[in-house]
Amino acid sequence: MSGHRIAFRNARLIDPASGLDARGGLLVENGRIADVGPRLFNDADPSDPEVVDCRGQALSPGLVDMRVFTGEPGSEHRETLESASRAAAAGGVTTIAVMPNTDPVIDEPSLVDFINRRAAATASVHVAPMAALTQGLRGETMTEIGLLREAGAVAFTDGDRTIANARVLRRALSYASAFGALVVGHAEDPDLSAGAAMTEGEFAMRLGIPAAPAAAETIVVERDIRLVELTGARYHFGQISCRASLEAVAAAKQRGLPITCAVSAHHLALNELDVGSYLTFMKVKPPLRSEADRAAMVEGVASGVIDVVVSSHDPQAADTKRQPFASAAFGAVGLETLLPVALGVHHDGRADLAHVLKAVTATPASILGLPAGRLAKGAPADLVLFDPDAPFVVEAAGLHSRARNTPFEGRKLQGRVRMTFVDGRRVFERSKP
Repeated sequence: MSGHRIAFRNARLIDPASGLDARGGLLVENGRIADVGPRLFNDADPSDPEVVDCRGQALSPGLVDMRVFTGEPGSEHRETLESASRAAAAGGVTTIAVMPNTDPVIDEPSLVDFINRRAAATASVHVAPMAALTQGLRGETMTEIGLLREAGAVAFTDGDRTIANARVLRRALSYASAFGALVVGHAEDPDLSAGAAMTEGEFAMRLGIPAAPAAAETIVVERDIRLVELTGARYHFGQISCRASLEAVAAAKQRGLPITCAVSAHHLALNELDVGSYLTFMKVKPPLRSEADRAAMVEGVASGVIDVVVSSHDPQAADTKRQPFASAAFGAVGLETLLPVALGVHHDGRADLAHVLKAVTATPASILGLPAGRLAKGAPADLVLFDPDAPFVVEAAGLHSRARNTPFEGRKLQGRVRMTFVDGRRVFERSKP
């Protein structure tokens, strides 16, 4: 790679971190951005060995996805780091933060090291491991946050499990605060939501599906906000999905608490009615909410109260989804649909393009303390070239993930990735428009 140069010309440069949105060009040298700006728009240099004509399409930092589940180690039939990275590259995602919900659980420094080494050997995008907050994800004894952080863990979470014991969580938050570590929480009261497969309401009642109230989420959101107030720890809600939770987070932010939150792409675009006739690919955690709650999530992204949009990529084997709705596994794949679904907030006229892109680039990179998410001299050349307006129909058979459990099968979306670069290496190129 030494001396390798790539010149991007005729691009619409969008850098949410600096507010840049202009026609221009970008130069990559040795895996980093050497220069960027309007004056490079069509400034061809005979010494450039590789020139990419962007044809006026958008060139932005690669996406940073803060919530990705894989099956490695332990359930490689669902997804490996290699297959997840292929799906990520196809979706313009250049960094994936992977959850510790594996077998074994990522709760020891040696296992964080395993993820880092395995990713370096097999993955085509950056992999940022999150470590478990409690041993074995049991919610009883906290892990060695300091040692795990030294090993390379970017944050601490029990993934899709809530720490029910407030005393345990308070101790973990106090300990994390001493290290300046980020804690990522899952907001879902395990007792209120036990056995539930949908959000409580008339539609769940008509289908005869066991359901839990949306309050199961908000109760935990409000509890965790109080614990952050006690400890001062940096805290990120991995997902919120209803208006009451949004209002609680907005109030906490107004009080100056170090709290951020995310929403999944499927909670931006889908509601409980999309479950239709027991479609198990729509069974996710937290469950799809009412249309009023979905609209509130869009409002939250547009207003900036919701900081980040995530894929909540959770691949499931076919046999765990081909079951009655109540017993089917939770989860949906989402790496390849994250960008176009998030862009829906822009296409609906709710926010400009740079604002939406910030929620999937600069902001998640900043929260995780990563050098990604910006178009700046010296920054890693993690880039996505895409047409924000290009329409396409989602086809599960064309996805790069090992699993095919997308809730967007047959859905018409806008926003098509043309190329993805990681450290200046081309890791994805669409063969046809």
